[in-house]
Amino acid sequence: MSTKRDYYEILGVSRNATKDEIKNAYRKLALQYHPDRNKTPGAEEKFKEISEAYAVLSDDEKRAQYDQFGHEGINSRYTQEDLFRGADIEDILRGFGFGGFDDIFSRFFGFDTERHEQRRGRDLEANINITLEEVASGTTKQLQLQRLQKCSVCNGSGAQPGTRISTCPVCGGSGRVEKVSSAGFARLIRVETCSRCRGSGSIVENPCRECRGTGLVSVKRTINVSIPAGIEDGSTLRLKGEGDQLPRNGQSGDLYVNVHVYKDNRFERDGADLYYTAQVNFSKAVLGSIIMVPTLDGPAELKIPPGTQSDTIFKLKGRGLPKLNGWGKGDLYVKIKIKVPSSLTNEQKELLKQFDKLGL
Repeated sequence: MSTKRDYYEILGVSRNATKDEIKNAYRKLALQYHPDRNKTPGAEEKFKEISEAYAVLSDDEKRAQYDQFGHEGINSRYTQEDLFRGADIEDILRGFGFGGFDDIFSRFFGFDTERHEQRRGRDLEANINITLEEVASGTTKQLQLQRLQKCSVCNGSGAQPGTRISTCPVCGGSGRVEKVSSAGFARLIRVETCSRCRGSGSIVENPCRECRGTGLVSVKRTINVSIPAGIEDGSTLRLKGEGDQLPRNGQSGDLYVNVHVYKDNRFERDGADLYYTAQVNFSKAVLGSIIMVPTLDGPAELKIPPGTQSDTIFKLKGRGLPKLNGWGKGDLYVKIKIKVPSSLTNEQKELLKQFDKLGL
């Protein structure tokens, strides 16, 4: 995936561009740089770059992930196959007379989308809850989950050890079969997964007794999940290869971990900045004082100057959260609220009356 240039810059659109504006920009650039049309050096790389940018920005979920976390958010959550899945690139290019979606992947990105679905295990999803203090420091959490793994008895073959595995007679070992149909003068050929061997290309005559011929067993595993400091509530981490496995030589799926941050009753959060409301007595606000305010590093002193008004906001620089995609930390903003007592002694009332007579 791209790691340098901004996707909006690549397509030449603003960050608040509409979907139509993004699509129109891609159509123009795809027509200009498609390698079937443009043979100049660098055109193919440019075409890959604009196609990746369009695949992300044309999808609401991927675009939101990119806007929030940049390339790191995209690379951590999506494989390149996932990145393009659902994009209407095929329709756009066919409108120009170029090859479609599968053709792009096989020619320019080096993988076959049809076979990919058969060779990759199921993705898994899990949830982890952390505190605001753990956001501040970063943490590692243990996660227990069930996943499918290759059977250790048959090593994923599905056959009882020492027995024979034969080539599927229907597909000849390819795992796919062609279905031919006619529509008028047209002869349509559709490639499908072989129903006899379910795409494996082989037939197990004596199934493994441990996995019953599937080549897979369900195993409970403990995984250590490293959570970076400064992570946002609702973020998703991608652990590549930690999803379900496939038998034989299939690739493992991925594990997506959704991170939820417990609400902290002391603070409101805005990115790396924290907000706290401090209740201050009337006399301290008038005369000035030093108060203690909570931070994620422990209590801190805050000087209240004389004559401080209610809703005045003070900043404690660097006492917020780490910045996820940059250096340094956010700030802690403290809003002052003047506390008005609900009940007074007679002596306190007399003193306030004297203040009132003095115009205070």
